Parts: sequence; C-alpha cells; structure tokens
Amino acid sequence: MHALLVSAGIVALSEIGDKTQLLALLLASRFRKPVPIILGMLAATTLNHALAALAGAWVADAVAPEVLRWGLALCFLAMAVWALIPDTLDESRVSTLAAGSAFVATAIAFFVAEMGDKTQLATAALAAKFDTVLPVVAGTTLGMMLADIPAVLVGHAASHRISGTWVRWLAAAVSAALAVMTLLGVSLP
Repeated sequence: MHALLVSAGIVALSEIGDKTQLLALLLASRFRKPVPIILGMLAATTLNHALAALAGAWVADAVAPEVLRWGLALCFLAMAVWALIPDTLDESRVSTLAAGSAFVATAIAFFVAEMGDKTQLATAALAAKFDTVLPVVAGTTLGMMLADIPAVLVGHAASHRISGTWVRWLAAAVSAALAVMTLLGVSLP
C-alpha cells in the first residue's frame, strides 16, 4: 500500500502541467467524448508504466545495492530538475495521431507521449526502490489518472487557476527529497 500511495502522489504532482495533461485537454476538445478518452489514457498508461516498472525491477535485481542506491538518487534528482522544465505540446503531431476513434487515438497518443517521459522514469525508479511492480504500476497509473482526468472533464476552464510553476517546484522538491532519502537509506513511514 505504501508503494502505491507514494507512487500515486509523486506522479499526480509531476503530471500537473505535463504534456500528457495538455494532450488530454486537446483530445477532449477535439473528440468531445470523455469516456473513451479516459479509457484510452488508462490503457496506454497501464501498459507503458508496466513496461517501465518491469525494467526497474529487473535493474533492482541486476545491480548491486550500493550502485542501485546511487543510481536511484541520481534518477530522482534528474526528475527534480526535469519537473522544473515546462512541457509543450506540438499540436500538429497530435492531429496526425488523432485519426480514428477517440479511444484508439488517445491510447496511441498517450503511449507515445509517455515514452521517455519523467513519469516513465519515475515508474522505473520507484519499482526499483520499492522492489515491487504491481503496487507501483497501480500507483503511477492512479496518479496519472488523477492529474489527467480533470483535464478531460473540466478542460481549459480550470487551468488558469492552477500555477504550473508552483506545481513544478513542488514536484521537484518531492523528487529531490526522495533522492536525499534514498542516499541516506531513509524510508517513508
């Protein structure tokens, strides 16, 4: 349960203002079908994060604990810096992906958008840190959905009320704290 909650919290914070949240807004305005869009996001995120978590678990088993600890700390520090960089979305690339049904377009677009993204890196790092796959995948997917479903349902109307800069700084601080805790061998209660 601990791995699930930590994973959900980290990803939910880091997703605010992320390109996938912008993608959710764009797809919602294009298709105007929230349920297939949400289901497409769920399918793509689950598959993408499962692959990342499996990779993270493999690394945890294959790498010496001391090397893993330093590697994880560096990953969390990289996520802290990355969280401070605002994402952009190239709408022309999305329009070429958005052919067909809302579900298919969303699933493909979200899967591609998450490749190499900070949440994919976070999922791999969290799976390695907690040495578990299923709770991390469930948590990171939940965090992603918590951040992106409101973008689909509420749309652009609420986006002007949330400061993307403050959320990025908060996500960076959490990632940096995880890096320090990992280096010191401190675990969350």
